Amino acid sequence: MQKSLLFIVLLCACMTMQAQKKNNSSEKENGRPKVALVLGGGGAKGAATVGALKYVEKSGVPIDMVVGTSIGSIVGGMYSLGYRHEQLDSLFRTQQWVNMFAGSLMGDSIVNVFRNNMGGEYSQVDFDDLPTPFRCVAVDINKMRQVVLKQGDLAQAMRASMAIPVVFKPVKIDGMQLVDGGVLNNLPVDVARDMGADYVIAVDLTVNKHENSSSLLSLLRPDLKKYNKNRKDADVYINPKLKGYGAQDFSSKKIAEMIDLGEKAGKASLKEMKKLKKRLGN
Repeated sequence: MQKSLLFIVLLCACMTMQAQKKNNSSEKENGRPKVALVLGGGGAKGAATVGALKYVEKSGVPIDMVVGTSIGSIVGGMYSLGYRHEQLDSLFRTQQWVNMFAGSLMGDSIVNVFRNNMGGEYSQVDFDDLPTPFRCVAVDINKMRQVVLKQGDLAQAMRASMAIPVVFKPVKIDGMQLVDGGVLNNLPVDVARDMGADYVIAVDLTVNKHENSSSLLSLLRPDLKKYNKNRKDADVYINPKLKGYGAQDFSSKKIAEMIDLGEKAGKASLKEMKKLKKRLGN
């Protein structure tokens, strides 16, 4: 039953992709400012992102590009293909989906789901050619540098972006050993700006922001400076109240609770997003 539900959701998303491509093409031609959706990392807390997306969609703000890190790359990659919050909500609540994230073969399971249900269409692709252009962030662990993935095997790219060091093995792409993008950039607003975004809606799953971090912590966490700069650079900042929830809370109960918390945060930002829609002239 769970497999059937997962397949139906995937099939429905596939059927909407071509229509989504046409919509995005017409938007790019009208000359209005471009809007990016940026989704941060946080493991199981990505369920809250799904809830927040409900109100991003309610706002009517058109999304021209998507950027994600870690679990944000999973949700973001699927969103770029045409999945919407209802489909993502259904996926996150299935036991099969929970098992994929909770198990030690998490990444490989997700790669297989995409390849088995969507064929080879996205095995070698320019991410600008997806229904909504997409980028995901990983880190080359050997050189400790950020890598922005923008072409190739979509499922493998998302797998690389969420490869938490020590917990999951790195993904080898173009000779690099890639791990979780959150190591260096857990809220990649800067990547969206580099793509040409005029406005950014960011969903941040971080609880402890270390805003007044010591010099020692800053040395140990070189990502903090970029994170706080990116957080402040978002035009619409959605930060669900996830205190008490962790990156490993993949139980069905916790997932449902975090989706609800994401919805509350999205709803709280709805007025701000509607103002943005007016600025776009829509």
